[in-house]
This record gives sequence, structure tokens and C-alpha cells, in this order.
Amino acid sequence: MPKYTALLRGRALATSHRAGIAGVAALGAAALAISAAPSSAQSTPSHEAAASAAPVKYSTQRIEGIKVQVTDQMAGQQLKAEAIAAKKQAADDAAAKKREAAEGGGKAAHKAQEKKAAAEAGKSRGGDRSASRSAHRPAAPAHKSYANNLDGWIRESLDIMDKHDIPGSYSGLHRNIMRESSGNPRAINDWDINAINGIPSKGLLQVIPPTFKTYHVPGTSWNIYDPVANITAACNYAAHRYGSMDNVDSAY
Repeated sequence: MPKYTALLRGRALATSHRAGIAGVAALGAAALAISAAPSSAQSTPSHEAAASAAPVKYSTQRIEGIKVQVTDQMAGQQLKAEAIAAKKQAADDAAAKKREAAEGGGKAAHKAQEKKAAAEAGKSRGGDRSASRSAHRPAAPAHKSYANNLDGWIRESLDIMDKHDIPGSYSGLHRNIMRESSGNPRAINDWDINAINGIPSKGLLQVIPPTFKTYHVPGTSWNIYDPVANITAACNYAAHRYGSMDNVDSAY
């Protein structure tokens, strides 16, 4: 027991000694601070002095976070501005292409219209020339048909005679035909002087072969029995000898 008690007392004494030393040190530091302060300085409250004496600490974490946020905002604004500019440029390019296409289409349509107008003008001029040529060109004679009988033969002969300026009339031809052959294109005289001489008269107007050959009219048949050829050759002979078949009233 005496040893244990002595031990406790020793520990308490050591503790008290350390506290006393700490207190002395604190008082010395305070005295030193007071003596170092200027005499004219005003007294500063203890909490302000503590705040002034405390070291200032800066946190880089918050500042860096703000800087990143501001940078991101600036970058976002720049990207947005670039996007708006790109969209505007695309719209301008599209509008320019549209104008070019419209102008190109307008030019193409204008050229097509000019080409069409030129073609129509050329066609019109060609039509005018054709019309002019048609106006000055004599109309082609329509193909005329004739009956295959005495009336048709006389009318066809008269048309051919008119082209060759051979005079004669329908009544003059009809009258002489009926007297000479009674309208028979195969009629032949085998008893008159011509027949005795071996050159009998033949056909509608009883023409001998030498006379038919001499006064044959171009464009007609060389067959003496052909009605139209016989009539026109006989009328051609009568025109040269009597002036016209109309002037013949008997054998000629």
C-alpha cells in the first residue's frame, strides 16, 4: 500500500508540473505579444484577432468547377452560334440553287419557246410559199372518165382535139359518123374505089389507112378501128382539107 500510494502521488505531481509549465509558457507568449504590439494601436477584439491570425485557406476545387462550367457555357454558345451560321449558310445555298434552277428552267423554257416560234414561223413561211406555188401552179386536170359508147367516144375525141387546136363540134362529128358508119367502129367499105384499090375505108368516119397514118393525133391509139383514134385522125384530116369536120356533108 505505501508503494502504491507513493506511485499515485508521483504521477499527480508530474501532471501538475506539466500543467504548470504549460501555463507559464502561455503567459510568456501572451506577454511577448503584448509587448510587441505598438502602443498607438487600438485594441482589437479577441475574435477579430483570432480571425486575423488564422491562416487563409483557398480551395481549388470550387474555382476549378466554376471555370469548367463557364468554359462549357462558352463552348456551348459557340457551338450554337456555329450551328445557326451553318443552318443559315445551308438555307442560303438552297435558295441560291433554287434560283439557279428557276433561272435555268426559265432560260430553257424561253429557248424552247423561241425554237417553237421559229419552227412555227418557218412552217408558216413554208406554208405561204407552198400556197404561193399552189396559187401559181395550174391545177392538174382531173381524170375524166368517158362512157364506152358513141357519146363517150365523141366527147373524148373533142377534148383531145381541143388540146391540139383541131376544130369541130359534137353535132358535126355525130352527123358525119352516122352517115359514114351508123356508129359502128368496126365498119369497113369493101365496094368503093378505095376498096378496089386495096385500101378500104375503115372505122366510124371511114378513114383509109394512109390518111389515118398521116393525120394520126399523138396520145391516141395506132389502131385504125379504135373509136377515139379514128375520129380524131379523120377530124384532123378534115380540118386541113375543109377547115373543119362541121363543113363536111358527104363523102370526103
